[in-house]
Amino acid sequence: MRHLVIDSASEACSVALLEAGAVVDHRHAVIGRGHAERLVPLIAELASGGRADAIVVGCGPGSFAGVRIGVAAARALALGWQVPVHGFSTLALVAASAADAIAAAGGALVVMEGGHGQWFVQPFAADLAPRAAVRSLLPEDAVALDDALVVGNRAEPFVAHRGSGRALAVLPDARAFLRLPPAALIDQPSPIYGRAPDAKPMPKSISAA
Repeated sequence: MRHLVIDSASEACSVALLEAGAVVDHRHAVIGRGHAERLVPLIAELASGGRADAIVVGCGPGSFAGVRIGVAAARALALGWQVPVHGFSTLALVAASAADAIAAAGGALVVMEGGHGQWFVQPFAADLAPRAAVRSLLPEDAVALDDALVVGNRAEPFVAHRGSGRALAVLPDARAFLRLPPAALIDQPSPIYGRAPDAKPMPKSISAA
């Protein structure tokens, strides 16, 4: 079975075609912004236009816009191609991108940009199983976590702030889906935001007597 893997939850826009445990084709672009314009063309550049028997997509947490764009594109392609679609945590994909280093270290903490001065943090075991739920923390709170190996796009600032540990600067890479454990799959993909939305509901108006 051929899988199309999509992740656009960070500054990277990453897509890959995987089949029989191997990478058939891939594209990986670090673009910062503009995922809405780049994602579908990147998929179209893949072999056979990215056509696959199933689609899997990174659901975040990460960029609010990037997460929504990736999930929406995956759902639309799955509907058009009449194929199943599943999801996975983007932080788990980051861990999978550093699977060998994490296995050697006996586990690691994934630290990714969370916006509004916060970082998304989640610890993973040597086998890439999550050891706790994802949290969104201010840097001064996040550095209380004591994993020696820190992985992600905020790994270097984390280690510098804490003053100890080893940092691996890693972005989500769709090819690393091959290293994800089966338990990482989400049946019905929907955005994982990792923190409360920025917008607050309007207070209900008090009707006149």
